Amino acid sequence: MVCLTLLFNRSDTITMSMSDGWTLILSVDRDDDIGYKAGVASPVVGREACLETATALALVDPEDSDVNAIFQTIKIYDDLKREGQQVAIAVISGDHFHMIEGDRLIARSLDQVIRATGVTDCIMVTDGAEDDYVIPIIQSRLPVSSIKRVVVSQMPNLEGTYYILKKLLDDPKISRPLLVPVGLAMLLYATAYLLGYPEVAVVIVVGVIGVYLLLKGFGVDEVFGYSYHSLYESLSRGRYAVITNLVSLFLILFGILSGLTTMIVYYLTPELVGMLYLLLAFLYGAIPWFAGAGLVSTAGKILDVYLAERENLWRVVILPFVVVMLALVIYGISTYMLAVSGAPEFVLTTEAALRYLLVTIAGSLVSLVVGLSVQARLKRLAVPPADDGDVPLSPHE
Repeated sequence: MVCLTLLFNRSDTITMSMSDGWTLILSVDRDDDIGYKAGVASPVVGREACLETATALALVDPEDSDVNAIFQTIKIYDDLKREGQQVAIAVISGDHFHMIEGDRLIARSLDQVIRATGVTDCIMVTDGAEDDYVIPIIQSRLPVSSIKRVVVSQMPNLEGTYYILKKLLDDPKISRPLLVPVGLAMLLYATAYLLGYPEVAVVIVVGVIGVYLLLKGFGVDEVFGYSYHSLYESLSRGRYAVITNLVSLFLILFGILSGLTTMIVYYLTPELVGMLYLLLAFLYGAIPWFAGAGLVSTAGKILDVYLAERENLWRVVILPFVVVMLALVIYGISTYMLAVSGAPEFVLTTEAALRYLLVTIAGSLVSLVVGLSVQARLKRLAVPPADDGDVPLSPHE
């Protein structure tokens, strides 16, 4: 039988008691201060491990509120243990840079703690309103029988208020979203005013603030933050394919614009309009950009394989040669077909386009043969042939 008792006190604690089972005293550090500052991996299970975590964080940043939350978690654990209750203690954390991925990490860490301790309910300790966002995640896996919010006492005078504001502005998580858009809006206003457009300055400032609020409201800033974090992690691990793929994306966009421009401006005439003709005109303008994007992307892939898995280099070294082969074939065919179709103001005659087609086909074959040759040579170097004169020994010899 479960007995529920609701108590409201000055510490904003909601208490519910459960008669049977193990209770987990859980501290949640959503922004991963224990990992980012103290270098402690989540989850942390056990009283001694939690005490060492709190001490390590306190030595790095004594003013961090998570220090008080973890010590409060240990105090609740000791009190309930002294009363003879069956309790376990753990600290779990999220991600310092990306809250969505951090919440998923909190869920996985909690699952590990539940499997390791066999608890049936938990008492949750938080250091502020930010951690309350993870309460639904905790409740989806474990009944929450109590919530304890730790509030650090501050000086009630003006000096204490100034100290709190100074600490908030020094925190990058608060100062960047607050000060950067305001500073940018003021800078744009001053620039527009100096250029002699004071009426435009107000529009610019309102527009910048409006765009920022929309991006913040829809969570686009978290997407960009996660992309930046992923890009930083990839570069720190020597993965250059992320950069080359990004450059390739821009080249593809330029290729699409070039193909549309070629299709619309130069070769879109009433007598030549048709799906095949429009496709050929688009490819004629876009293929050089697409080929450049393919070469840049494959170059990043080859560089990553060369740095991390050099024995597998022969598997990817043929990619740029295939890109060149396909680009030459498609470009030559589109050029010849446009010349034969009588495209207005086309740079090549039919005879010249035919020679151009033959040259591109020959170049594509040369590119393919060279690529296969390079691949075969690298494969021989990576996988040396077995010596037929040697008889392999059995495992028992």
